[in-house]
Amino acid sequence: MEPSKSDSVQTFGKKKTAIAVALCKRGRGLIKINGCPIDLVEPEILRVKCYEPVLLLGSSRFSEVDIRIKVKGGGYTAQVYAIRQALAKALVAFYQKYVDEQSKREIKEILLSYDRSLLVADPRRCEPKKFGGRSARARFQKSYR
Repeated sequence: MEPSKSDSVQTFGKKKTAIAVALCKRGRGLIKINGCPIDLVEPEILRVKCYEPVLLLGSSRFSEVDIRIKVKGGGYTAQVYAIRQALAKALVAFYQKYVDEQSKREIKEILLSYDRSLLVADPRRCEPKKFGGRSARARFQKSYR
């Protein structure tokens, strides 16, 4: 299949209530998050977390694709984890659809050997509060007199 300019895939990453949607298409290596470059992600301490898929796979694999990510919901940390998952899944999906199965399998193995949450969503959610206590599990102190 010959490369076309309109080759694109859409993937998503989730963490708690944060959802990041990534659109990956042929380009020249741009990675933008909500319209801003990836190197301006705040907070600065979590910036490396966003870079993890790029650092693991090498910038050569990202050089022929443009990835645009829109993220909303959740807090800072959850958003960063959703971004890194969307980024990794986008590249895997793009390679599967438009490049070849062998390089896709190679990428997937590298990502899974480093951290499974790069490709698989974390199903844990906040447990709802119940009556008779101040949180989901904690109960009010019992008094006899």
